[in-house]
Amino acid sequence: MPRYTIHMKNCAFFARHGVLDEEERLGQRFYVDALLEVDPGQALEEDSIAGTVDYGVAFSEIEKIITGKRRFLIEALALEVAKTLCGRFKAITRAEITIRKPNAPVPGVLDHVEVTVVWPQ
Repeated sequence: MPRYTIHMKNCAFFARHGVLDEEERLGQRFYVDALLEVDPGQALEEDSIAGTVDYGVAFSEIEKIITGKRRFLIEALALEVAKTLCGRFKAITRAEITIRKPNAPVPGVLDHVEVTVVWPQ
């Protein structure tokens, strides 16, 4: 059976995650990459969306999580995205979720802080 990978890159959302009160008050943009390994069964041969991953729906699921409940850790946020996508789409065999936080409160200059969570391990 053929397997394939979906890459969703730089999905951008405004949210209020972080440990500091200022991060919740001011908010900032977060960027999400989703690498989804898919086992579509017969869906590719049949040209059917039913057995695959509708990436429009996947984007909406990511958006709900990122713009929803505040998390102190972007690692926890990435894990929630990975688990949700794997639960929503049974064809996903592995999700690798990367979240970038450009304005991380660190005492220095950096482009962004980035974490990646893989589910299942």
